Amino acid sequence: MTKRIFIWVAHPRAGSLNAALAERYAKGARAKGAEVRIMHLSDMAPETGYSENADLSPDLQVWQDNIRWADHVMIVHPYWWGAMPAQAKAVMDAGLQSGFAYKYHGRGLGWDKLLDGRTGDAIITADTPTWLDTLIYRSPGRRVMRNQVMKFVGVKPRKVVLLGSIKLADDAKINRWLSQAEEMGATAA
Repeated sequence: MTKRIFIWVAHPRAGSLNAALAERYAKGARAKGAEVRIMHLSDMAPETGYSENADLSPDLQVWQDNIRWADHVMIVHPYWWGAMPAQAKAVMDAGLQSGFAYKYHGRGLGWDKLLDGRTGDAIITADTPTWLDTLIYRSPGRRVMRNQVMKFVGVKPRKVVLLGSIKLADDAKINRWLSQAEEMGATAA
């Protein structure tokens, strides 16, 4: 069976390193026979906030449709002030809502994971060196993506990686990261 992979480039600027990483991930996945859809935050209209009963914007409907369609989801985003950009967070707040991504049980702490059966990867880019993020900050961006996003909604995390320091990286290091993204895509397929 052909693997269906949805890649979301959660960077608000077109042409970023995140977009290049996504393209290489897609290249690796397609080379192994996967069907790939890519969506860019930079092409989406800004979300204005979360409201449980609000109608979804057309872009958010497409975003959700891509997740529904996918067997595997890959998110690539920059790490700004310890988290993903606010625009990306707004999409996730509005898009991963109750009834689509999860559903709480009546009372108590239980919930149904409505995106169960999917797998996921994430690539996070940062100016913070990976060792510093791990030792000093204890990997908050990776922990949130793995535990409080993916696992919460039923997506089984495969790889959640941090690439940094972007500002200190030379061309050789960036090329290694691009190759790593391509390998991750091939493995996902």
